[in-house]
Amino acid sequence: MFDLLIMAVSWILMIVGCVFVVSGAVGLVRMPDLYTRLHAASLTDTGGTIVIGLALIIQAVFIFDNNMAAIKMGLIVFFTLFTGPTASHALAKTALLCGQVPVDADGKPILDSPEEATLLARSRPADYRHGEDAKRIEDEMDALNKKRRGEG
Repeated sequence: MFDLLIMAVSWILMIVGCVFVVSGAVGLVRMPDLYTRLHAASLTDTGGTIVIGLALIIQAVFIFDNNMAAIKMGLIVFFTLFTGPTASHALAKTALLCGQVPVDADGKPILDSPEEATLLARSRPADYRHGEDAKRIEDEMDALNKKRRGEG
C-alpha cells in the first residue's frame, strides 16, 4: 500500500513537471520575440526540473532504496538551477549587445534603435579601457588612507 502511494505521488509530480516543460515548448512557439520566448522557456524548464527531480528522488529513496541515486539526482537539480538561469541571462545580454530590440505586446519596439539596446546592455561605457576600475579603486583607497592618517 505504501509503495502504491509513493508511486502515485511521484507520477503526479512527473506529470506536473512534464506539463511545465510542454508549456515552455508552447511558449517558444507562441511568444512574439526572443526575450519573451527565453523567459517562457527558462522559467518552465527550471520549474520542470525541480518537480521531475523531486519525483525521481522520491522514487529512488522509497521505491528502489537507492540513496546514492537520490543524492546524484539532487546534485543534478541543484546544478541545473544555477546553470539554466545563468545561461538565460547570458543569452539575453548577448542579444541586447548585438542590437536585438525587445518588443511590446503589440509587436512594436520598446527601444528606439538597436544602438540603444546595445548601450542598455553595456555595464561600462563604450570608451572604457581595461584596468580603469582598478586604478580608480586604488586612487580612492589612497585618498581614504590619507584621510584616516590626517594627511588629507
